[in-house]
Amino acid sequence: MLVIWEIVIRAGWYSGMFFPAPTTIARTLSNSMADGELWLHLSATLLRIAAGLAIGGLAGLLLGLAMGSSRTLRTLVDPLIAAVHPLPKLALFPLLIVLLGIGERSKIVAVAVGAFFPMVLNTMAGVRAINPVHLDLAQNYGATPWKLFTRVLLPGSLPMILTGLRLSTIVAFHSTIGVEMVGSRVGLGSLLWLDWQTFRIERLYATLTVVALVGLGLTLLLRRIARATTPWLPEYQESG
Repeated sequence: MLVIWEIVIRAGWYSGMFFPAPTTIARTLSNSMADGELWLHLSATLLRIAAGLAIGGLAGLLLGLAMGSSRTLRTLVDPLIAAVHPLPKLALFPLLIVLLGIGERSKIVAVAVGAFFPMVLNTMAGVRAINPVHLDLAQNYGATPWKLFTRVLLPGSLPMILTGLRLSTIVAFHSTIGVEMVGSRVGLGSLLWLDWQTFRIERLYATLTVVALVGLGLTLLLRRIARATTPWLPEYQESG
């Protein structure tokens, strides 16, 4: 595809104004990396993703475990989650600015809110999917609450927790780019918006390439984590 794209632009069959040649995009990306501007925006985006995912993911994990284990808590909290979850998370950003100001706190909390819901829903589903016989058997053999958590609840729900982590990471990534586009001067999202406003199309494509590579890197990292923590799953077992 890249070779065909390059040939079409070089041969003049299509204007390179809106579709610059891949070599032009690569050169622009290289220059942006050389002058250090790209690393500044990339580091800001990654820090926001990490902070929002840590806060929202951990809160969702703990609440999901509690809701999956307690019917009373699930009855009380589930309607609230069902009401707030469908709201576009970016739509909450102006309210967070009012409450927390225009600094980093509002941005990180916006990312955390996006990461919270996939984690809490998947964790709760993972706990509820555990066979009650396993819990009863552990309790009959005198398992303490801590051992019940570490030996039954956490391993039994771990595949769904990892699914929640993957979804939370994707949502956190999307939320970070969206928040940066509308309310930040530093980050890949703000760089995308600046490239569009100044009509620097080749830089726009270069920034989109970086965004795609970050998404790919996060996906590969999550796969490694899943393989290391749940090696018993069929998809992670080596054939033969």
